[in-house]
Amino acid sequence: MSWLEAIVLGIVQGLTEFLPISSSAHQSIVGQLFFGGHDPGAAFTAVTQLGTESAVILYFARDIGRIISHWFQALFGRIPRNDPDARMGWLVIIGSIPIGVLGLLFEDAIDTSLRNLWITVAMLAVFAVVLWIADRVAKNSYELTQLTWWDGIALGFAQALALIPGVSRSGATIAGGLFLGYKREASARYAFLLAIPAVFISGLFKLKDIPDDPTLSWGPTIVATVIAFVIALGVIHWLLKYVSKHTFSIFVWYRLGLAAVVASLLLTGVLQP
Repeated sequence: MSWLEAIVLGIVQGLTEFLPISSSAHQSIVGQLFFGGHDPGAAFTAVTQLGTESAVILYFARDIGRIISHWFQALFGRIPRNDPDARMGWLVIIGSIPIGVLGLLFEDAIDTSLRNLWITVAMLAVFAVVLWIADRVAKNSYELTQLTWWDGIALGFAQALALIPGVSRSGATIAGGLFLGYKREASARYAFLLAIPAVFISGLFKLKDIPDDPTLSWGPTIVATVIAFVIALGVIHWLLKYVSKHTFSIFVWYRLGLAAVVASLLLTGVLQP
């Protein structure tokens, strides 16, 4: 991977990680379209996501610090166990289990067969429709403090769908939250918090694969990760403000358009599955 490729892919990662349009799909598409048919691979994607999730930690530092503090205090009986922040800590932990278990069980498929671009096209289109339906039936009535244990687990399974490129981690979790009646901003916030354990564990686990991949090296990978971090900070701020006043229609149409373009490029042989 060249420095230019790393810079471009870092920008792509930062722009797309938190929008409901699938960062892994964009990494694969951009990599193959502009860099000689080279898919950056699951390891590069997972490691650069450490940058975007670091942006989440910085952006929500006060909330995360309070959640961790209250979780430990409740664990040792210093504050009530039903404290909202302590409860949120447990919800994030429990909600992270599905993607962790399924990620380990299907690691080989995630790294290989599921990165087929025809699967990506299908997921872009299917989950565009899912997001559109969720937006239309959403009650937009529940706050994040009203999140139940069962809803937290259900959203954990929704997040696990993002193991398939084209689904979108934030998109699947947000759609799940909308179906369950939560407000758009609340669904987005929980999607950000829920992603932290899964992404960091996955990214740290995949660090070992970087030296074994002949197409990757540490320098460009680190540069891409830092760029993704910087850009993601702005994207998080923009998305939270946007969804508080708008529907997800713009992302639905974007996903459908991208699916159509990629399908055309595959059919004409410009891209290879």
